[in-house]
Amino acid sequence: MLAVKTVELTKVFKSVCFAHRRLHLTGIRQRQTAALDSLSLEVEEGEIFGYLGPNGAGKTTTFKLLVGLLHPTSGEAWLLGNNIRDIDSRREIGFLPEQPYFYDYLTAREFLDFYCQLYHLSKQARQKRVTELLELVGLQEVAAVQLRKFSRGMLQRIGVAQALINEPKLVFFDEPMSGLDPIGRKQMRDVILRLKAEGKTVIYSSHILSDVEEISDRVAILAKGKLHGVGQLNELLGGREQLVEMSIEGLDETGKAKIKELASESIERGNRIIAHISDETALKEAQDIVVQQGTKLVSLIPRTESLDELFARKVGE
Repeated sequence: MLAVKTVELTKVFKSVCFAHRRLHLTGIRQRQTAALDSLSLEVEEGEIFGYLGPNGAGKTTTFKLLVGLLHPTSGEAWLLGNNIRDIDSRREIGFLPEQPYFYDYLTAREFLDFYCQLYHLSKQARQKRVTELLELVGLQEVAAVQLRKFSRGMLQRIGVAQALINEPKLVFFDEPMSGLDPIGRKQMRDVILRLKAEGKTVIYSSHILSDVEEISDRVAILAKGKLHGVGQLNELLGGREQLVEMSIEGLDETGKAKIKELASESIERGNRIIAHISDETALKEAQDIVVQQGTKLVSLIPRTESLDELFARKVGE
């Protein structure tokens, strides 16, 4: 069974514009903006799915549609086999929004206990579940500390704990690593990997592409509300032409000029030039130049397109 399936899912926001000339109202117009445009997507159960896109791409809109905070303009979607228009679709999901609000006068334990009560758990069950969640996100030592004293990373982790109270099979995290330092990002990656090890499906959006590259099973790239690629990273990156990164020291100006003509991209750093060459004939000519001038070939490294470059290319398109 698929964890998530969408078919032509679309959300159009409407706004009213007032046309005026000087101080006189001349008309009223309605403006329509497609925040999400015909999204058709499938996410398998048990995978970590990275949802990428620049600000305004439609990532948050997608999450809000799937968890029932917005209603689609058209199209259909299913969560764990249940249509999102059915209340049952939300019984086994968890959601951490990008900017959650916390009752910061509560301690971590009180905060989680409060939300456990919304699920009608008994006192004994609440105590057990809260302890489990604090341990999962590494906050057991600060269980009695008020949330107002928490760092950004600690607040993100308590938000994750709150999203997992009902032991969901499917979890949505909207920008969970935003604003975190390297240690906080590592802790968040560890939590996501642990959820996968427990058999949960995790779908998250992020701007930190190195983190996405490290832990995601598959990724999707969204721009201006449209899907611009989805699949495993090796599939998305493997189809591009392979480059060779060539680093050379000691070339004279004539040699540098010739290398730059052969390269698709080149950078000079002092006495060294670093060139990206994708054509085999051009690579042989560059090597001949090195031999002819008797200069030093520092390195010759095969290189494929990175996720950052793929992201920039897809968004640019």
